[in-house]
Amino acid sequence: MRKEYGGTIAVDDVSFEVGRGEIFGIVGPNGAGKTTAVECLTGMRKPDGGRIEVLGLDPNRNGDELRRRIGVQLQQAALPDRLKVWEALDLYSSFYDSPTDWRELMDRWGLSEKRGAAFENLSGGQKQRLFVALALLNEPEIVFLDELTSGLDPQARRASWNLVREIRDAGRTVVLVTHFMDEAEMLCDRVAVIDEGRVIALDTPRKLIGNLEVESSLSFTAANGFDPASLRNLPGVMEASREGDLVVVSGSGSLLAPVAVELDRQGIQPDDLTMSRATLEDVFIFLTGRNVRD
Repeated sequence: MRKEYGGTIAVDDVSFEVGRGEIFGIVGPNGAGKTTAVECLTGMRKPDGGRIEVLGLDPNRNGDELRRRIGVQLQQAALPDRLKVWEALDLYSSFYDSPTDWRELMDRWGLSEKRGAAFENLSGGQKQRLFVALALLNEPEIVFLDELTSGLDPQARRASWNLVREIRDAGRTVVLVTHFMDEAEMLCDRVAVIDEGRVIALDTPRKLIGNLEVESSLSFTAANGFDPASLRNLPGVMEASREGDLVVVSGSGSLLAPVAVELDRQGIQPDDLTMSRATLEDVFIFLTGRNVRD
């Protein structure tokens, strides 16, 4: 697909396929074209070129039919200030022929205590959860979630992750747009990294991380009598040094087993042996750069 605004190319011949029943992640810097791509996929914007097919339908020519089969939670959305939570769910459920029980959705997404609260009095996280519940009323085959956990506290984020897995486990497909790399790494079966309107990487989180080929490292504390040089000939170890009581070992592959065996041989059993590995965030920074973008 391709989409331009004036002389600016927001989506530059982006191509990908999403398999039924997977959680497909779309990540990228601010202004990369993620939300525009989703708006084209859901028929909210008309692309300037390319071909889009969702559930066998063209989002522009078959928009009404498609919207009955998908659910969408957008990053920027609003309801009338005085509309109450239960009123919104009840109203939106009336739009569908066979909606799910909105009371059950209200409970699952932690909104029961705010049943009678007006939209204007909800917190940012509560508004976000309400929009997700609205997106699930029609029991959609595909759910598009744009910045699902933005504004949520850590506990609410983890609870939302479990609910996303439940959506997938119920046989639905999830397209998740997020700027949280830990979220994409934990939830997504595959991830597309979009930058400047183009897909620059697409694979499973594990393969994206594995292709980065960055060093692994581990650390532990040891008394001054321990010489880290004794670890430098172990398989995969490239460097071992210390700063005060902290010993840091870096290298390739899994360092934990050979280092732990050698430490045990020397009678050293640190209780703070910590392994660090590359993450999807490292992949993201490597591919898109470190400069902050507005």
